[in-house]
Amino acid sequence: MPRYALKIEYDGAPFAGWQRQADLPSVQGAIEAALARLEPGPHTIAAAGRTDTGVHATGQVAHCDLARDWDPFRLAGALNAHLRPHPVAVVAVARVAGDFHARFSAIERRYLFRLLSRRAPEVHDRGRVWRVPHPLDATAMRQGAAHLVGLHDFTTFRAAGCQAASPVKTLDEVRLELAEGLNGTEYRFHLRARSFLHNQVRSIVGTLERVGAGAWAPEDVKRALEARDRAACGPVCPPQGLYLTGVGYGADPFAP
Repeated sequence: MPRYALKIEYDGAPFAGWQRQADLPSVQGAIEAALARLEPGPHTIAAAGRTDTGVHATGQVAHCDLARDWDPFRLAGALNAHLRPHPVAVVAVARVAGDFHARFSAIERRYLFRLLSRRAPEVHDRGRVWRVPHPLDATAMRQGAAHLVGLHDFTTFRAAGCQAASPVKTLDEVRLELAEGLNGTEYRFHLRARSFLHNQVRSIVGTLERVGAGAWAPEDVKRALEARDRAACGPVCPPQGLYLTGVGYGADPFAP
């Protein structure tokens, strides 16, 4: 059966996460239902990352096996037609080898977290950023983030119910970018690693926000990391500012 890689973007607000659930809407369920409109099912697709409720994506990758030999461009168009009105779009499709796996072939995941600092409620970005009413110190947050880069035991920054076999991960990058606007300052946290623990990104950003607000010193991040204790973590920030922006492979299946 031909195998296809799908690059997907979605608004996570109306979904109970990526993973299919019996009684709740999911991104996986929406795409599998669209596939069933094209070929008899059932269909099961696998994704590079199982995003949580309310988390968005601009570069999620999944793969599926189909009986028909589809032209990738036509497959993308057909899926998008059947995905309406869900806020999900297949932005690219590529034919891949039978041993390609969206999750297990991935060598890198990239996330963005958008944090907006302003007193007024967000309007146009509601549900797409985490707003805090106070100013933040970007320099202090960068200093705190530096303690997290590299190979560490991230027990402090993983969810209590995380099912990963080990809390040891290598965080390749935590980069903070500022976007100054007339109506507030947006702090954009870019994180990159081969894989992440459950709630790791939200735990890190929530902790760094405390540093930026002056409640923590940058060195407190190092102490929290070394504690290897979930109780030492700062607050976990809400999901609506989090985006899965890209997945890396040895060879990009969507390269021209």
